[in-house]
Amino acid sequence: MSSNECLFDVVIVGAGPAGMSAALTLGRAHRTTLLIDAGEGRNAPASAVHNFLTRDGTPPAELRELGRAELAAYPGVRVRDEAVTAVSCTDRGAFRLSLSGGDTAGARRLLLATGLADELPGPRGTGPLWGRSAFHCPYCHGYECTGKAVAVMGSEPPRVRLALQLSRFASDVALCTDGGALDPASRATLESNGVTVRCEPVARLEATGDRLEQIVFESGPPLDREALFVVNAPRQRSGLAALLGCRAFSDGCVEVNEFGQTTVPGVYAAGDMARRATVPMPLAAVVAAAASGTVAAAVIDQDLLSADFALPHPFARAGG
Repeated sequence: MSSNECLFDVVIVGAGPAGMSAALTLGRAHRTTLLIDAGEGRNAPASAVHNFLTRDGTPPAELRELGRAELAAYPGVRVRDEAVTAVSCTDRGAFRLSLSGGDTAGARRLLLATGLADELPGPRGTGPLWGRSAFHCPYCHGYECTGKAVAVMGSEPPRVRLALQLSRFASDVALCTDGGALDPASRATLESNGVTVRCEPVARLEATGDRLEQIVFESGPPLDREALFVVNAPRQRSGLAALLGCRAFSDGCVEVNEFGQTTVPGVYAAGDMARRATVPMPLAAVVAAAASGTVAAAVIDQDLLSADFALPHPFARAGG
């Protein structure tokens, strides 16, 4: 580290629910912490956060403001509204980060909470509806579809399962295969449970503002709908984990253990960008991201405590 470069106990890259929760835990543990916020929240298009006890229905921007206000009470936590442009490991096992404003920062430990970004390969017109009347998670948005006319896009078994799940919420559910083949058994199950099946290719979505009104097919009558559940294609928002050499799964999620440790010593990851091998997909819930940040922060604190006093690391990761 250069003589004028500040060395923090922890630098957290990403200030969503995982990053802010980690910063809160570290601030309360009197760890010098830098929280770097590039301002790119995955849930920013959504009207509200759900399934977060005491904050159910809170707009994402308001939740971020509340988090910032709480962090301001802890003098050990600094927040910078910048992006990280480069990161490297020093010969002493610390990390050096280059920031978009031209400064650099040093960290004894690094927590990545940069999140995922959603690509939407759905029908034309999906983008403006995302997070408002086009969704992917029934636990985040299913309840708000209670009593509404809903469609599920796709023909694969998970899409059939989702259509059946939503039949408990919505007044009218349709599965739109967009030209995909649907096996006879699945079709029979859907129809026997009141789910309409439309197999024609979808031409476009029609909406007023961010509110879906109709699904228009290449043939056949349009379908009036108020909400649509589409398949999203999440990708890593940041390339920092790959740059550091963190092992990832085939879906792009960074591999962590139950303590948020990546395969690179000193590098942790939290939030929906990372998952354990026993979890088949990233968990998108805000409360799950926040919890993972809290766990990772506590383990980091114990990691540093072991280093400072030459103690055994109670959460040492076995293997690489």
